[in-house]
Amino acid sequence: MTAVLGLFLLAAGPVKAQKYLTKNGTIRFYSETPVEAIEAHNRQVNSALDLGTGEFVFKVLMKSFEFEKALMQEHFNENYVESDKYPNASFTGKVEGMENLDLTKDGNYDVEVTGDLTIHGVTKPVTAKGTLEVTGGTIRGRSQFPVKPADHDIKIPAAVANNIAETIDVTVEVNLEKFEQ
Repeated sequence: MTAVLGLFLLAAGPVKAQKYLTKNGTIRFYSETPVEAIEAHNRQVNSALDLGTGEFVFKVLMKSFEFEKALMQEHFNENYVESDKYPNASFTGKVEGMENLDLTKDGNYDVEVTGDLTIHGVTKPVTAKGTLEVTGGTIRGRSQFPVKPADHDIKIPAAVANNIAETIDVTVEVNLEKFEQ
């Protein structure tokens, strides 16, 4: 992932003060059915934002999702997302209207992010509302959006189909710090 962030930062241009990143963002997903609620967290999300272009990326190691029950985590990695075959999920996109925001000033900013989400080797377009909160030079980004496992060719066995929602709620939170070269 460091290589991906490095390439992003190099490709984004020479103005280093406009780039923000983190290596410990959080992704949470939640599935609820009448049979069962399933929740997992990953606190090792790498992310970068370029204030000049609005480019936003994140990448997550699938095996880093933590579940309440070890068996859920094992099934998630081995049977559903096939973490050995597809070790990462990623998003590459853009904060729309970035040119109209002044993120050098503290405040809360409602934004819309568009881009491509890749999970299980399948890339799909995503548009999501979010917020950017600027406090003392740190940018906290947050967004929640739905993901359908079927859209990413994730097969849910019939025996447990009633335990897993057709649409999973995904929440991404990142605290981005200014990147200094």
